[in-house]
Amino acid sequence: MTTTTPIRISLWSGPRNVSTALMYAFAQRNDTQVFDEPLYAHYLSKTDADSFHPGATDILQAQENDGTKVVHNLLLGESESPVVFFKNMAHHLVKLDWDFLKHLSNVLLIRDPRDMLHSYSRTIEDFDIKDTGYPQLKEVCEKLLENGKEPFVIDSCILLEDPEKELSLLCEFIGIDFDSQMLSWEVGPKAFEGVWAPHWYDNIHRSSSFKPYKPKKEPFPERLGPLLERCQPYYDYLMQFARK
Repeated sequence: MTTTTPIRISLWSGPRNVSTALMYAFAQRNDTQVFDEPLYAHYLSKTDADSFHPGATDILQAQENDGTKVVHNLLLGESESPVVFFKNMAHHLVKLDWDFLKHLSNVLLIRDPRDMLHSYSRTIEDFDIKDTGYPQLKEVCEKLLENGKEPFVIDSCILLEDPEKELSLLCEFIGIDFDSQMLSWEVGPKAFEGVWAPHWYDNIHRSSSFKPYKPKKEPFPERLGPLLERCQPYYDYLMQFARK
């Protein structure tokens, strides 16, 4: 099959930001191939996160550990599909040359830190701001601005309120037609998911579409208050670029 230089979409997100749902949406397109967090093993191999991320050993064995190779062979590689979509975590961008960002259509996905921290703490008990993705998302945003590219930022709550509108705006930014098939998918695990899916994707596996945003009923954990104060300015900065 003929390989071509595709339109390369890189979603940069923090954890628990409905990024998997966005990956599912792009997977419904006939012209698109999706990749789930290709830099995860690189991140685990270059930080201490392998000590507290569930399934770390399996991830390190399943994926290429050298992020530079991942960037050149996958993110910047040829493809059999006209469009490729990479679901990436911003905090996976460790010890890499970020110059490759200029060759991608970069999309930043953010979430109110009060909701994100609460959700993340259910899977990982002890973590710091470097694990939330907020500082790295701001850095990516600033890098894009330095290169003369205004970032495309999506707030997860706004996306859930009107997914068709947000996805249409996103497709317009990328330069592809919106496809209504992006609004729904089949229930259950997907073949393109990473080996970490059993630890993180339980809720999304039960879904078949974007679900309306619902505020959490449980009180925010008091122990996360100081971390919330540190994350909030990053979120507020990024929100000024969010499409509304």
